[in-house]
Amino acid sequence: STMRKRKTSDSPHSSTDLSEGKEKLRLKQEVGLISGVSLIAGTMIGSGIFMSPEWVLHHMGSPASSLLIWAACGLLATFGALSYAELGTIIKESGGEYIYILRIFGSFPAFLFAYTSVILVRPAGLAAVCLSFAEYAVAPFYPGCSSPQVVIKCTAAACILLLTVINCLNVRLATSIMNIFTAAKLLALLVIAVGGVVLLAKGQTCFQNAFENTTAGIRAVGVAFYQGLWSYDGWNNLNYVTEELKKPEVTLPRAVMIAIPLVTCLYLLVNVSYLAAMTPSEMLSSGAVAVTWGYKVLGGWAWLISLSVALSTFGSSNGTFFSGGRVCYIAAREGHMPDILSMAHVRCLTPSPALLFTSAMSLIMVISGNFTSIVNFFSFIAWFFYGMTITGLLYLKIKKPELPRSYKVPIIIPIIVLMAAVYLVLAPIIDQPQIEILYIVLFIFSGVILYFPLVRFKCHPRFLQKVTLHLQLFLEVAPTTKDEN
Repeated sequence: STMRKRKTSDSPHSSTDLSEGKEKLRLKQEVGLISGVSLIAGTMIGSGIFMSPEWVLHHMGSPASSLLIWAACGLLATFGALSYAELGTIIKESGGEYIYILRIFGSFPAFLFAYTSVILVRPAGLAAVCLSFAEYAVAPFYPGCSSPQVVIKCTAAACILLLTVINCLNVRLATSIMNIFTAAKLLALLVIAVGGVVLLAKGQTCFQNAFENTTAGIRAVGVAFYQGLWSYDGWNNLNYVTEELKKPEVTLPRAVMIAIPLVTCLYLLVNVSYLAAMTPSEMLSSGAVAVTWGYKVLGGWAWLISLSVALSTFGSSNGTFFSGGRVCYIAAREGHMPDILSMAHVRCLTPSPALLFTSAMSLIMVISGNFTSIVNFFSFIAWFFYGMTITGLLYLKIKKPELPRSYKVPIIIPIIVLMAAVYLVLAPIIDQPQIEILYIVLFIFSGVILYFPLVRFKCHPRFLQKVTLHLQLFLEVAPTTKDEN
């Protein structure tokens, strides 16, 4: 049976325990404050800030209004993360939205989230970021022409396989790589920001009549928000690894308060730099605004920007993979996924089966390449479940204020996030309904077909137990335990 009774470990810092004659195995607490900040910032800073500014400007119509959108997106991400930080201090378990929905609303909605996230959303997001990395990585080898798709896909697949090896070997190795690549991408953004300051000091400015041609339509603002929020995606990543945090009640809120304002300030400075170096029309005609900025400002050193984007997307894909594998692992541990996915390697203490499964799903999406339309609606799915999670926080704040929590967010903040989530979910449906949204809703609720026989009534074919046993021996993995906080 996939549903097993799991015992708790007495010490939050031990990885094994021999009480009751049985060895207990669980993931180590190796993510500190620096690694936590790196996980949030490193996942947020992907290809978005190097690609999205032109689209935000396109939908908003003026430089000043586009900067307001970037600031508002940063504020919304901060509010969302602060709300999640309170949830993380009440429910001290890994799994992010999945575990919060499970503990507050019950098994069925949590299964639908896990099913959608593990099968579709996380692998599609990882595949998209790795394909973006591959495009920048192979571009120097094909100057003056577009890179062959087969080369891009092979490079993206190699990136996923490399991330799989890194994350399966050692948590500390994965977090060290996150720290290094986060430092590199922050340096790249700092170079662009400083370049903008120099240009402004020389008298270049694009802020004369800065609000001219501003678009005020509800749909335009909503689409601009989607483009900006894609660049901020990852603000909730630390909640996926709560059990691996050192002192989560302290580390989680602090990491959020450091990482997201830092990224928001950098994003605003980088956008100002883009606007100082290029006219709005030049930005709108640019295929990759950061590369165009590099040619105009750095000249012969413009290749540094392409390298920075490649490093940035690789670091972001590592963070996405690190947290995405944990969703699969936690869902399996709660009985919503096959039992083998809830196990950890007996020596490396990493959730290697869950990581391997996430890798396999991502590779399928890279090879098929038929996921672009789904990724375009990533924000629709994400904000639907964000809204459900924030509703759960409001329920706990109103109905169960006595629950112990080391950090509290003012109730107005989750209310604002919930209102934004409702708007971002309903706006595209009301304003311009598209058939793809119906496909996504049908996919989410197709989980009903699997939930009742496999989870609710536990109808598990007997041969699955033999398959699980053989996979367990082959992968050298064992069941894990967790703290009951």
